[in-house]
Parts: sequence; C-alpha cells; structure tokens
Amino acid sequence: MLLIRGAQVGPVGTNCYYLLDEQTRSAAVIDPGGNCRQLAQLISDGGYQIQMILLTHGHFDHVDGVRDLLAERGPVPVYISQKDYPTCPTGFGMSAIDGLGELEGVHFLQEGDTLMLGEHRIHVLETPGHTPGCLTYQVEEHLFTGDTLFAGSCGRTDFSNSDHRQMMASLRRLCQLKGDYIVYPGHMNITTLSKERKYNPYLRGI
Repeated sequence: MLLIRGAQVGPVGTNCYYLLDEQTRSAAVIDPGGNCRQLAQLISDGGYQIQMILLTHGHFDHVDGVRDLLAERGPVPVYISQKDYPTCPTGFGMSAIDGLGELEGVHFLQEGDTLMLGEHRIHVLETPGHTPGCLTYQVEEHLFTGDTLFAGSCGRTDFSNSDHRQMMASLRRLCQLKGDYIVYPGHMNITTLSKERKYNPYLRGI
C-alpha cells in the first residue's frame, strides 16, 4: 500500500510530498524545499527509510532543503531533469546550482523514465514551461505536477527561462491523459484532474 503525506516547507510554503511504501518501509521525498530535518524525523519515526529524492524542477523553493535532508539521513539518489541542472534562473536571485551544485548522487531524468518505490512504479513526464526541465511524476492515480498545474491555475511563465507556449502544451498534455487523477501541485491545494479540466481557465478549451 502506498501512503502519501505532505507538508508546506520553506519561505514560500512549497508543498513537499513524501511517498511511503508500507510493505518495504521505503520512502521517496518530492521537492524538499526546507524544514527537512523535521521532515526526515517524521519519516524516520514512522519506521521508513528514504530511498530517493525527486525534484519537479530546479527553483530554490523546491530544492533548498536537499543538502540538509542528505546530511540528516545520509546519501540517497537525487533525481532532476538535466535541463534544470546545474543552473536554473528563477527571478528570485537564486538558482539550482546554489542548492545542488557539485552534489554527488544526482541523476538525470527524461520523458519515459521509470523508478520503483517498492512495488510502485513512478513514471516521468516532461512538462516544461515554468522551467525548461519541469517534470511531472505519475504514480498510479496520483500526479505530482510541481509548478506546472495548480488548482485553478498554473505556474508562472514570466521568468527569463520560462516559455508560455511550452506551458500550454504541457497543460494540454496533462488535460488529455485518460481517466482521472489526484493532482498534487507544488503550491496551493490538492485537486483532481477532472475538476481542473472543468474549471481551470488554463485547461478549458485546450
């Protein structure tokens, strides 16, 4: 059984999610943007071992806690798109290299890659627009969309390396996925893909 828990972390309240496989007692952490010592303790107290860190993109509010998390729990693989590494200008005066540069154990993901957490398969979808290397992780009926798709909105495309056309193409791709999914965005509330298809102004009519 897969359990999903979340916490708002870092200076802008980024949604950090952790996936817990009850059978193997293994965990994956998505977008540790801060407060990671407390997060690591919560995972450890539950009897789980962190097996991987998954990053949806390279902005500081999604990667800023990676080093602290590794220092707290030892080396585990960190996954990100190569397009967002090592530099990813944010408009906030910070880039991914500040949080990840020269870090050992970084692995690059691209479209179609899969990872395993216990018996649960994690599918990698490239969804650029907010940044060139934005990734969405699909785990069964769950979509972790980072700063691509939000509840009723989408990620910003006014940064120097953002691309509005790519964002719309990525939203179109998510909208056209078959069936329904629970959507876990990088900010704001959890939603569903069916709700966003119906009410999100960025998805309607695309």
